[in-house]
Amino acid sequence: MTAFGKLIRTTAFRLTLVYLLLFALFAASLLGYFAWNTRRLITEQITTTVNGEFSELNDLFTRRGVRGLIYAIENRALRPGANLYLVTTPTGQAVAGNVAALGNGVMATQGWSETIYHRLDEEQQAPHRALVRVSELSNGFRLLVGRDLDERKRIFGIVAKAAQWSMLIVVVLGLAGGVFVARRVLRRIDAMTGTTRRIMEGDLSGRLPVGRSGDELDRLADSLNAMLERIEALMTGLKEVSDNIAHDLKTPLTRLRNRAEEALATSGSEAEYRAALERTIEESDGLIRTFNALLMIARAESGQVNGNMEDFDAADIANGIHELYEPLAEDKGITLRVVTQPARLHGNRELVSQALANLVENAIKYGKPEPSIQPPGPLVAVGADEPGQTEILIEARREGDSVLLSVTDHGPGIPEADRKHAVERFVRLEASRTQPGSGLGLSLASAVATLHRGELRLSDADPGLRVTLAIPALSGEGLAVQTQSLESHPV
Repeated sequence: MTAFGKLIRTTAFRLTLVYLLLFALFAASLLGYFAWNTRRLITEQITTTVNGEFSELNDLFTRRGVRGLIYAIENRALRPGANLYLVTTPTGQAVAGNVAALGNGVMATQGWSETIYHRLDEEQQAPHRALVRVSELSNGFRLLVGRDLDERKRIFGIVAKAAQWSMLIVVVLGLAGGVFVARRVLRRIDAMTGTTRRIMEGDLSGRLPVGRSGDELDRLADSLNAMLERIEALMTGLKEVSDNIAHDLKTPLTRLRNRAEEALATSGSEAEYRAALERTIEESDGLIRTFNALLMIARAESGQVNGNMEDFDAADIANGIHELYEPLAEDKGITLRVVTQPARLHGNRELVSQALANLVENAIKYGKPEPSIQPPGPLVAVGADEPGQTEILIEARREGDSVLLSVTDHGPGIPEADRKHAVERFVRLEASRTQPGSGLGLSLASAVATLHRGELRLSDADPGLRVTLAIPALSGEGLAVQTQSLESHPV
């Protein structure tokens, strides 16, 4: 297709033609209305002038008779630019005036009419047109008074010529504007098309160009760029998951196979076989948990759980997690405390609960202070029976337009330089490599926060780490605070 063919097939050019047609029709209607009103105004002026002169001549006839009327008409007919005058006898013979010829039957019809005529003082030329009034006098004579319509015709011609030039200018400028707009839009569309082709070829980093005008194409480009960023993030995440599965799950699978092979080679009794099978099942359960976590992260990042959204109170989630993990914390010698206030939000209750559970598990695993960095004086929870116990605090509260679910421990924490990488899949920092786990807890919490249009924040608890899940709160909810402190004590 040629460049001109592409140009005239663009939506912008077609819209320009439509608007041009509408504007031309509007302009033609406006000029036509102006011309018609101009014609009507001139006609009214002519009729007013003729009626006034007709009344004067009729009064003159009443006072002086036919002779006085003829004398007055002869004098008026000699004036420059005089009106048309004609007096005829009852038989139709002209006796006075400046009209040499009229259209057929004009003098026989009383009242107003338009007719062609010739003046007495003009050589034989093309006939003129005039608006005349004919009336019969009391003695049977007929009187005609009229006015030439050349002035009306001339003014109407001026308006018509102006309308023609105006329409021509409108069409030319409209087409030129349409070509300009269409070419400008076509260049931007071609740029977008080139970018999309590069993206289809595999370059997911390509983005549509965005101008500074902020028009509809810029808004469309912004939306598409946001979509492309989301697609690139999902594809990158998929690639990372594939790479992580290939690398990080290879070790436990190899270990699982080696244990089974070792059991077959060395076990000689039923008890040994049973112990080998139990270790195999335990290793398999760990792999299943890892795959379940990956599946849940993938579902959260892809938004497949949007259909399970509901309204609930984050305080109920926090209290439920506290009740669930309190025995485990006691076994580890940790005080688990919860402080909540009503904080309603709209989201997936199961995923939010799982995310908060992962944060609590991480805190229980890694939240005990190291002996070398434990602050002076024991950290004792309110109401604790024994000194030297570590406390983990679960909080659920509303702050501004967000609901905050946070878990605070007093362990070694995460250095600020490592916090960005700590939420990536299968990432385990040096301090946590001695503990069992897959490195997916913070990744899941981050994916759940993103699904709910929130964020996962890692901050310093001085000492320790505070991990906060911030999710937009339900609009219109009050900020009433109801704090509940539940504590567990080590056995």
